[in-house]
Amino acid sequence: MSSKTVVVITGASSGIGRATALRFAKRGATVVLASRRAQALAELAAECEKLGGSALAVQTDVTDASQVEALARRTVATFGRIDVWVNNASVSVFAPFLEMPLDDLRRVLNVNMMGYIYGAKAALAVMTKQGRGSLINVASIVAEVPQPYTAPYGMAKAAVRALSVSLRSELALAKQKHISVSTILPATIDTPFFRHAANYTGREVKAMPPVYSPEIVAKAIVKVSRKPENEVIAGGPIAKSLVAQHRKTPNAVEAQMAQQTDKTHLSLTKSAPATRGALYSPPSTADATVTGGWNGREREGNRQVLGSLVAAVIGVLLARRYLSKE
Repeated sequence: MSSKTVVVITGASSGIGRATALRFAKRGATVVLASRRAQALAELAAECEKLGGSALAVQTDVTDASQVEALARRTVATFGRIDVWVNNASVSVFAPFLEMPLDDLRRVLNVNMMGYIYGAKAALAVMTKQGRGSLINVASIVAEVPQPYTAPYGMAKAAVRALSVSLRSELALAKQKHISVSTILPATIDTPFFRHAANYTGREVKAMPPVYSPEIVAKAIVKVSRKPENEVIAGGPIAKSLVAQHRKTPNAVEAQMAQQTDKTHLSLTKSAPATRGALYSPPSTADATVTGGWNGREREGNRQVLGSLVAAVIGVLLARRYLSKE
């Protein structure tokens, strides 16, 4: 049995999942890589091994509970245990709610919510027998402040957040003191995710600024796997202030989010044909990269800081407007 930390990562072929796999590999971990793209996983496994880790690629569709259970069984059969399980595989669809195909809405919930449930059941079944382990659910900041045009994505991420709380409560009641459940709330991250989204808005989907490096999320995941925290916001001061301000003035922040999504998440100048994106079939291996070309940064630059100040001013003005109406 390997003495290395054994980490299972779903949605590992690109973006946050890929960045997390590489970061664990650099620390000598054994990474079990799961996604729908077999070739991309094989290439990532080779990259992880070059960095000093051990790697196993397991093609997996997280909407199929039997495949997720098989992923857990193969991990235990090969390495003897599961130390860390990262639920990360996600998809999205952009469309006004009344124009969103129900099949696509259902698919987002199946991947982003049921996929996490299947992962949690498979992981915790192993971890409760071991008496230890770390389950990490990658949610989103939109679990706190949902956006227009992405209703099922926000719904699923809020459900994941609630799932984590319920699981922590059950583990505490069962006196499983050495099993942790953490939720990561990333802000906008520079990954290919936005190119993979289904889109029926007629407008090109862009990464909504400020955009952060996937390394910020990967760092947070590795950190909570070693020093558990219930919930971590992965983003700079703007992301953290957005969550804090939403709890104080929800109407104002939601109005601000709606305007920002409409003006900066969807292009005002570039049109886009209707597409199902990667909902039902995986994107090409060529797009199995960590970053998506959105110039994400690990720290906020002057322009981003200025943007946060402007956003804060707008938030205060909107808050006053709403308070004056009450």
